[in-house]
Amino acid sequence: MPIVYILRSLKNKKHYIGSTDNFTNRFKAHNNGYGGLYTKINGPWEPLYYLSCKTIKDARLIEKKVKSYKGGNAFKRIINGEVPEWLKGAPC
Repeated sequence: MPIVYILRSLKNKKHYIGSTDNFTNRFKAHNNGYGGLYTKINGPWEPLYYLSCKTIKDARLIEKKVKSYKGGNAFKRIINGEVPEWLKGAPC
């Protein structure tokens, strides 16, 4: 099932936003140092938030939008469990 996810570093509390159609494998890869340098040097990770989507295309669109909020108040609300209005109507 395609999802958008937010991970939090157990090492330094940084966040990572991604999307995938196989979260279990992707999460293991992040924690084993595979993938990009950012996830390798900031791991290990814990799942913080996820949103199931109908298609991987939808998940990637939502990922891009969430990334545009990173560091801002909207992002902080998402990681604190508040679902923004625009996300309530998302195709997920």
